Amino acid sequence: MSTARLEAVATDTKQDIPMQPASTDIWDKKYRLKTKQGVALDADIDGTYKRVAKALAEAEPTVDLQQYWMERFTWALRRGAIPAGRITSNAGAQEHKPATSTINCTVSGTIQDSMDGILDKVHEAGLTLKAGCGIGYEFSTLRPRGAFVAGAGAYTSGPMSFMDIYDKMCFTVSSAGGRRGAQMGTFDVSHPDVKDFIRAKREDGRLRQFNLSLLITDGFMAAVNNDQDWPLVFPVNDKEAGDIDLANAEQVVWREWPTHKHYIVRDDGLVACKVYGHIRARHLWDMIMVSTYDYAEPGFILIDKVNEMNNNWWCENIRATNPCGEQPLPPYGACLLGSINLPTLVKGAFEEGAAMDMAALDRLVRVAVRAMDNVVDASRFPLPQQAQEAQAKRRIGLGVTGLADALLMVGLRYGSEAAAKVTEQWMHAIARAAYLASVDLAREKGAFPLFDAEGFLASGNMQQMDKDVREAIRKHGIRNALLT
Repeated sequence: MSTARLEAVATDTKQDIPMQPASTDIWDKKYRLKTKQGVALDADIDGTYKRVAKALAEAEPTVDLQQYWMERFTWALRRGAIPAGRITSNAGAQEHKPATSTINCTVSGTIQDSMDGILDKVHEAGLTLKAGCGIGYEFSTLRPRGAFVAGAGAYTSGPMSFMDIYDKMCFTVSSAGGRRGAQMGTFDVSHPDVKDFIRAKREDGRLRQFNLSLLITDGFMAAVNNDQDWPLVFPVNDKEAGDIDLANAEQVVWREWPTHKHYIVRDDGLVACKVYGHIRARHLWDMIMVSTYDYAEPGFILIDKVNEMNNNWWCENIRATNPCGEQPLPPYGACLLGSINLPTLVKGAFEEGAAMDMAALDRLVRVAVRAMDNVVDASRFPLPQQAQEAQAKRRIGLGVTGLADALLMVGLRYGSEAAAKVTEQWMHAIARAAYLASVDLAREKGAFPLFDAEGFLASGNMQQMDKDVREAIRKHGIRNALLT
């Protein structure tokens, strides 16, 4: 963005919405920086804004740029750019909270099907949760209950029992900032123990530190639509190769799998999976729907669509999400989040002709993207693998808050056809501004290290983006792997 455009931010008008008492209470208890004796260091909410803005601006290379961007980041925070909680709470707080992180969302490395693999990821998860980060895992990489473990000469108790260990660990570890630890457990719909996963929360007190979501594939949805049987499968360990006929389609199917270690892998990368049995796809679907109705879980992740739309589909495979499910991530993925508070940008709220200030929205998004990009450099990560993943892709996630309120302010009912159309216009404008801001950053500071123009632009998401944005990315690269 040009200097002239940046100077224009000071002239923006603002929908002045004072903080409510409940908001002030939440800020004071969760986000206000205090000493260990409880003495407040942020005098007021504006003090928090200035602390955060200063910390993020320090990622700039010169003193002049640091001062310049600190002022603009402060403006953006006052104007309605809302960093995620870990940024607001922990940015600039190193002296008082040196072990905390500014990252909200992480996903575990792939859990290998061994005792070492399981306990290693418990240890990593404990360090991640202690730093204040939420974490997600895929548990369907663990062999089903009753499967023989050759090394132990015994039969495994299955992935659900190991999830209980993670659950107790999360309950025990004190998460930074007084937060309750947050976890997501995902599970493939073709795993032989899928019924146990669906029913897990029916047991009182079980897995209470987890949200649960099923990984739903296109193949399963087709089986539901066609009322077909659905195979329940798990990879054949290389020690079992002599016990099964790999050419027998009734015993073995070949599937993509998130890990190849100790499995039989074909030249095309597919893994041999033993068929443990079949279930009617619609019966399994009904089980999912009943559990979702009764217990609001498990959630429903269309995992093939996630990978199809993912800008980084060509260099990663996503199998899990952060605890609230809004951020799918690859192994050791870490993502910082932020939102645009839409009601602060409405002109003439509740009056005839009320409208979103699109020029102000564009300016705010562009400054917010730079601030979030700086978080990648300012962040402390609980694990070195998370830091490497974040630096390689510089992932950020920008969303909105206050959508229903903003729609009411311009005279539209949330959920109406007219509201949906306006929402699409606003979100498209945010996406355009965010991608173009990241292109500008790439021109100034360089694209993210793993950037590949052809791969990035071939994603389902970028196929839907405006031609001029795509051409800008092709020509100059882009700073951040994921934006809106």
